[in-house]
Amino acid sequence: MNNQKKTAFKLILLFGLVSLFGDMVYEGARSVNGPYLLTLGANAAMVGLVAGLAEFLGYAVRLLSGYFADKKKAYWLFTFIGYGLLVSVPLLSLTGIWQIAVIFIIMERLGKAIRSPAKDTILSQATKQVGTGFGFAIAEVLDQIGAITGPLIFTLLFVFLGKGSRGLADYQQGYALLWIPLALVMLCIFFAYRAVPNPQVLESSVIKNPESDKLSKVFWIYTVFTFVTTLGFANFALVGYHFKAKQVMTDAQIPLFYAIAMGVDALAAIIIGKTYDIFKAKRNNEKAGLLTLLAIPVFSLFIPAFVFSSKFSLCLAGAIIWGIVMGAHETVMKSAIADLTPLKKRGTGYGIFNATYGLAIFIGSTVTGLLYEYSIPAVIIISIVVELAAIPVFFIMRKEALK
Repeated sequence: MNNQKKTAFKLILLFGLVSLFGDMVYEGARSVNGPYLLTLGANAAMVGLVAGLAEFLGYAVRLLSGYFADKKKAYWLFTFIGYGLLVSVPLLSLTGIWQIAVIFIIMERLGKAIRSPAKDTILSQATKQVGTGFGFAIAEVLDQIGAITGPLIFTLLFVFLGKGSRGLADYQQGYALLWIPLALVMLCIFFAYRAVPNPQVLESSVIKNPESDKLSKVFWIYTVFTFVTTLGFANFALVGYHFKAKQVMTDAQIPLFYAIAMGVDALAAIIIGKTYDIFKAKRNNEKAGLLTLLAIPVFSLFIPAFVFSSKFSLCLAGAIIWGIVMGAHETVMKSAIADLTPLKKRGTGYGIFNATYGLAIFIGSTVTGLLYEYSIPAVIIISIVVELAAIPVFFIMRKEALK
């Protein structure tokens, strides 16, 4: 292994640790935000709206942050500021009013919006040395260790506190524990910056041909595909709300189910990430890995009927499938942007992708939250129809990519 590959692996692992501790913070919170808002007095429509609005703002702002990160080449600065806003998560331990909690939940998403295009750009530069699918998969596995650990903090705390429904003080104790991983996040970012202050050199050394300064037609079709398939994807805030409201499981089991989904996510990420790189290598085409994306709408078809049921076993199956789809979202969807965009437009590409993703989550979460109040079967049917609509878009994208 040459020195640049070693440096690339070091950066990928350091960013994996950043994601690990970062996910302990915000995925731990996300696993209980729905039930917590219910405890504070919010209804399903409000939970769906808040979850959707937070995700939308958290993704829409990436359009701007990605553009300015490219323009100013300030990838590290945006990364530091974005992760710094994770402070809003442990601050949830000080809230007792759902409107204040909503502000902190939105702040956390805005922080992710600021850092994500910059962080993904830095990471994509390193993955060019080792394979984009595999590189993002390594980061995702470490990411998911944190995503599993975060929810388990709440599960273990709730089990330790004994039987019965959990109240406000119990949730606040869990949020307060997240100050520790927050401090570790900031330390790891500092070490990553010190280790590789100029990551762009890692990709520059493997670029063989002159790159266009424009975003391709395939990229824009891919953006449409992203929007449609994400539109029908269930938001776990509403799923968790359903589990508690319909008494499908206990408060302690809800974050445990989220942890299970995150574990499946990690395993799926490695498999689908390697498959993505294999497809590219076999066809000697950077865009050939897009073939793996068909798995997203196909698996997503089964999720709504399972997670919105009242049977424990079906909800468990739904959580597992939800984890598989999330594994694809976090690896091949991000890897595709690295392979569809030139280096000069990478932050912008990630910004457009994430803004589209967030708009889809906002519309999907808001609509399903409102429908949930009136008809759960309607939520299931509409989600399935939307995922079916994503399949023909995939084949249009595939045709264009393999020209």
